[in-house]
Amino acid sequence: MDYTAARAEQNAVLVELLRDADLATPVPTCPGWTLQKLLAHVGRGDRWAAVIVRDQADGPVDIRTVADGQPPEDPDGALKWLAESVPVLADAVVATGADTPVWTFTGPKPAGWWVRRRLHESVVHRADAATALGLPYEVEPALAADCVSEWLDLLDARPADADAPLLSGGATLHLHATDDGLGEHGEWLVRLDGGRVVWEHGHGKGTVAVRGSAADLLLAVLRRIPADDERLQLIGDGDVWRTWLDRTPF
Repeated sequence: MDYTAARAEQNAVLVELLRDADLATPVPTCPGWTLQKLLAHVGRGDRWAAVIVRDQADGPVDIRTVADGQPPEDPDGALKWLAESVPVLADAVVATGADTPVWTFTGPKPAGWWVRRRLHESVVHRADAATALGLPYEVEPALAADCVSEWLDLLDARPADADAPLLSGGATLHLHATDDGLGEHGEWLVRLDGGRVVWEHGHGKGTVAVRGSAADLLLAVLRRIPADDERLQLIGDGDVWRTWLDRTPF
């Protein structure tokens, strides 16, 4: 997947989604947010990532120090600012080199890691904006599936919490996207090893299996739809699935 091109496309869709919207509209999937805050969050995060890449940071960067980190107050200016966040990060990655190690909150990674991370941030917050506006949400199955994989990678990088394990007693989770053409990239087997998340693509029997389109699985694992949403099919121990969601907030 060309993450740079996909990120530009997703940003453009988000910009158009917000163009005629009232930016004071609350975002129910992000309590306390409005569409204005969502817009600022996405554009500011892109610029923050660009600073990390450009400076080849080896430690955290205070997002409050990022230049041009807030959108203009007028809606047209704010949308232009959001659109401009795409080349800001893309140019930083080209200048630094996609394979150059930089800081991430999961440990040092190639600079290009940030393009994928920011792509999926846009994908998810586009869903939040669509929900706030009462509009349908669509995303390519392959992109949604990659979002699920990246989310599992982020969980894999989390320190284990012995007091609140994501899966207890040797339980396993099987996610199965029902879209045609995804092959093994539409299935995930998840377990814990030493308290840490371990996952692989493939078909297998889990303590609980959750089936649905890749887009719906993405919304589910990121808690944008309920654990028992009618778009999902649960097979096995539903408590394992509900505990997983309770302990993996985004």
